[in-house]
Amino acid sequence: MGGEVGAGVGRELRADCARCAGVCCVAPAFAASADFAIDKPAGRPCPNLRADARCGIHAELRERGFPGCTVFDCFGAGQHLTQGTFAGRDWRADPVTARRMFDTFAVLRQLHELLWYLTEAVRITPPGPLRDDLAATLDETGRLTDGTPDELLAVDVDAHRDRVNRLLSSAGEAARAGRAGPDRRGAMLIGVDLRRVALAGANLRGATLIGADLRGVRLGAADLTGADLRGADLRGTDLGECLFVHQSQLDAARGDHHTLLPPGLRRPPHWSRALTLTPSRPPHRRRPDHRRSR
Repeated sequence: MGGEVGAGVGRELRADCARCAGVCCVAPAFAASADFAIDKPAGRPCPNLRADARCGIHAELRERGFPGCTVFDCFGAGQHLTQGTFAGRDWRADPVTARRMFDTFAVLRQLHELLWYLTEAVRITPPGPLRDDLAATLDETGRLTDGTPDELLAVDVDAHRDRVNRLLSSAGEAARAGRAGPDRRGAMLIGVDLRRVALAGANLRGATLIGADLRGVRLGAADLTGADLRGADLRGTDLGECLFVHQSQLDAARGDHHTLLPPGLRRPPHWSRALTLTPSRPPHRRRPDHRRSR
């Protein structure tokens, strides 16, 4: 096989809302929180969804209390579901079609996410047995996404994800060989000041870094698979060599023009809003004034 990629090549792994039918604005549930201004049950259209399947407040989502919408990415599953799996049918046509579309979307979105990670893993892995396994699993996952609604609903996504994650973990370890840092997989680091913590090459798979202070930190080849970066302060952070960084993670974080990004990722527009670099070194301390009385 030689590590060549088949079924995964050329697939759309970013959302194209113009070719969808607003599925992500209907199928998932969300609760009133810092990410969403209101409660919305699964299967009910968001009140901001217009008749043309576009968001009525798209340009003001953050200001109107919906930052969670700005960081959601279906990895291309929405247009695949609408144009491919359901051949252009619209969920608004009838309730039975709607329910099947929403249930199928839950499966397809997870598979598309795995396609994205597998594609990245193949890209960073040199030719050899591991790359062959990654490429074969990428092909297999691609074939699963091309199934009928019944076939997709029969997929054991959890079992498939577990198998894929083992391969992705191996790919991350191989890519970090010789420059691996601390193992902080799944670590709860909410709001923690990490500016003086050695994290270069760290394993941060699944770490919760909500609101963490990473200003000026050099992360080297850190593995950020699935790390929750909501509100994390990345001003001046060096992410240039980090592994498995997705655009949605950057969109959820804060940063500035000093933040170094991995190739192919863009600086989110909201980063430029009143954000300046704060040095990571300790603040300057005044020398003690010995003239003061003790």
